[in-house]
Amino acid sequence: MNGSDDRLRPVLRVLRLVAYAALPAEVVLAVCLVAGVRIPGAVLAVTEVVTLTLLTVTGLVFLGLRRRGLSAREAVAELVPEAVLRLVGHELRLMTSLVRWVARRPHGVAGAAGVFPHARDQAALMYGFAFVCVVETVGVSYLLADWPVVHAIVFVLDVYTVLFVLGLHAASVTRPHVLTGDVLRLRQAAHVDVRVPLGLIASVRRESLFSHEKTEGELNLAVGSQTSLTIELTEPVDVPRLLGGPRPVRIVRVHADDPKALSDALTRARTAPSPSPGPPPRA
Repeated sequence: MNGSDDRLRPVLRVLRLVAYAALPAEVVLAVCLVAGVRIPGAVLAVTEVVTLTLLTVTGLVFLGLRRRGLSAREAVAELVPEAVLRLVGHELRLMTSLVRWVARRPHGVAGAAGVFPHARDQAALMYGFAFVCVVETVGVSYLLADWPVVHAIVFVLDVYTVLFVLGLHAASVTRPHVLTGDVLRLRQAAHVDVRVPLGLIASVRRESLFSHEKTEGELNLAVGSQTSLTIELTEPVDVPRLLGGPRPVRIVRVHADDPKALSDALTRARTAPSPSPGPPPRA
């Protein structure tokens, strides 16, 4: 927002504070009602009035931001904290990846000069983890059969856990590393998506590593606890954390199902001859 919109900032801060208090309270009340807990009518009425007022004011502020020239995405970003948007976006990408996985439609590969999958070596682990989650869901459902409310809540959480695990693997399958033009796009599941200009790559070497200590300035995109390529940069690139915090890195370690193919493609792309400038113009 520009200077003319500074008067909206106090309104946005108040809306966020009210939302932090009202929305969790709404969830707690909903759980209590489903569980059969008796809630005083006055408490229900106050909560619903506050929630309705919050939604109404939020809608009006959203329309005001749109009238000031902001796009729908920009207006939502002003209303909702970045951390919340990132978490919601991550969950949506996981669920969308399940659909892409079933439809065999990888993401971001149109027009790519090279596509390099990286999910093969984690498949057995992820399938095994999903199977354990399914067994746990069945077992807990049997144990909680006499408590229908608790059973329903836990069942929903368990099913979502299974979808979450499968979504992590689906995101890795449908979001491979991609080489397009003069940019290398490196990804991990649905939470890392970094574009590295080829001009910033100082060296690429193949090395299999199974131990990765967290070090400032390094990014390890391990698959099955291993990486197979190390890319060093001439200057750092920013790889935002899951909640949006900055993370400048100069060394990126990644894994690919065929590390030689990725290494060779990077070598060719970095050493390709520059196009001919053509004949000089006539005097």
